[in-house]
Amino acid sequence: METSILDTIKNLIPSNPVAAFANGNMLQVLVFAVIVGFTLIAIGEKGTALLKVIDSCNEVCLKVISTVMYFTPIGVFCTIVPVVEANGTETIISLATQLIILYVAFFGFALVIYGGSVKFIGKESPVKFFKAMLPAALNAFGTCSSSATIPISKQRMEDEMGVSNKITSIAIPLGATVNMDAVSILMSFMIMFFANACGINVSISMMIVILLANVLLSVGTPGIPGGAIASFAALATMAGLPAGVMGVYISINTLCDMGATCVNVIGDMAGCVVLKEKIKLED
Repeated sequence: METSILDTIKNLIPSNPVAAFANGNMLQVLVFAVIVGFTLIAIGEKGTALLKVIDSCNEVCLKVISTVMYFTPIGVFCTIVPVVEANGTETIISLATQLIILYVAFFGFALVIYGGSVKFIGKESPVKFFKAMLPAALNAFGTCSSSATIPISKQRMEDEMGVSNKITSIAIPLGATVNMDAVSILMSFMIMFFANACGINVSISMMIVILLANVLLSVGTPGIPGGAIASFAALATMAGLPAGVMGVYISINTLCDMGATCVNVIGDMAGCVVLKEKIKLED
């Protein structure tokens, strides 16, 4: 029997947060994290100690993940070989086709949404903007890190687009943390691709749940190479995908991450241009 949307919303709230962590119910964990986050903001200074502990735990987890990533090529090779052996070159061709479609979606989104925002809200020429942001976008494409591209993004927006340092100093670092539109596109695309490939029927209510979780996870995705892998793992579990798809996804993650990071950085810089028009700063 299909779960109703109302029941799905009710199930978002964990009755036992510890059990949600233990059972790997990522959606309830996310909702619990959001509740704790807003509570920490509400209580102000009294929550500083807990905030520091959470921040330290986050840094430890990121360090562990980044260290493990050094060994992923070996694991990916061992995982992808039996997949190719069992399915032949058709698997590689299918993944390549999906990557092409994904990149069309990425840059179509950047051209229409970000280019349109620069033109109609920021009152600037999209051609001038895309020429100005190109070095930063290429750096993001090569490094797969929006955080590492922050200095270039700031310099290009300030020198080429005339955006105030007061705007770039806030908008670009903040965007590198929370502006993950392309990651959200990537996750939705890949979840549905693997669901279809595995013959799994994803209901409308589950699509809505995945979409909501996707937005929350993309906002929390760190701006480092491979940061989206944990998000995909959580969404794959929600969608009921078999564990084997992780190996296939990891094998193409870098190729996906390059385009996603590039588009995210373009979005950060487009936001600066829009803010320049909307916020009149005094010299």
